[in-house]
Amino acid sequence: MNAEGLVEVVLPGKVEPEGLRIRTGAVPAAGPGQVLIRMEATGVSFAEQQMRRGRYYDQPPFPFVPGYDLVGTVQATGEGVDPALVGTRVAVLLKVGGWASHVLVDAADVVPVPEGIGAAEAETLVVNGVTAWRMLHGTAGVRAGQTVVVLGANGGVGSVLVQLARAAGAKVIGTASARHHDALRDEGVVPVDYRAGDVAARIRALAPGGVDAVFDHVGGTGIVDSWRLLAPGGTLVSYGSAATRDDEGSGQWPVLRLLGRVWLWNALPNGRRAYFFNLWAGRALAKDRFRARLRADLTQVFEAYLRGDVTARIAARLPLGEIAEALRLAESGTVAGKVVLEP
Repeated sequence: MNAEGLVEVVLPGKVEPEGLRIRTGAVPAAGPGQVLIRMEATGVSFAEQQMRRGRYYDQPPFPFVPGYDLVGTVQATGEGVDPALVGTRVAVLLKVGGWASHVLVDAADVVPVPEGIGAAEAETLVVNGVTAWRMLHGTAGVRAGQTVVVLGANGGVGSVLVQLARAAGAKVIGTASARHHDALRDEGVVPVDYRAGDVAARIRALAPGGVDAVFDHVGGTGIVDSWRLLAPGGTLVSYGSAATRDDEGSGQWPVLRLLGRVWLWNALPNGRRAYFFNLWAGRALAKDRFRARLRADLTQVFEAYLRGDVTARIAARLPLGEIAEALRLAESGTVAGKVVLEP
């Protein structure tokens, strides 16, 4: 990749992975309050998989540059920004724009990456780590001795969730295909094959009294089973709609249906709670508070990594120019962890 020029991946519309375009241009200059980051690692998350189908619930109009998060080094600072930031490795949560060799962001949005964490390793912990940390410790408030269910325990968010839950002293039941079961057992997780019949019945057999929390990224009609697995006082955290990824029609409708179910369940006097987790909640109304919380949570995740509570699950490392192969690999459902893109 040409270090002197900008290289970015453009999503022109609803296309197959091969339809993504590589665009080159001049590296932008940092404006007031901004930093220019030279990307060292970005990645493929479920959000981009939905975006290429036009089904991410608040994606921008086509064409745009995807890329939910990145890790890189500050190359230049704009007016009003401490020039000492130049040369600092930072992480940024973007939602879009990360699949590029150079990215402009507000200096207030960067989070320093501690010494001892490589760029690719840190990249696996940005959106996935903050999402898992906040759902586990904030939304569900999981405590030692409780039992939780993590759907997709080998995935990007799921793999971080199971590690954080085990570090918190919880018993974890995780769904995954059989090829990942030995690795899950090594982590102290009780695996359940989601391809082998009635998953809910097999989880109930493992936890007859119900579980304290279910983390569900699948959505669809199966969310009802997740709700029914809860013990009194339990919490369901829905954070995606993977079951509807390949559906046609509106990308907003699956989310609206999930929100409707959550509202209905919470209106019932049964002592259980349901939440639809939105990482971006509150940013529009309280940007500074959002930034402070993001910095605090990501710092906690990085500290968990340095303690050994969490490892970096890198499914594959590919150059940015091989985005089609990277996207197909991430969508294949055969890998554990996150597909990382590098310059």
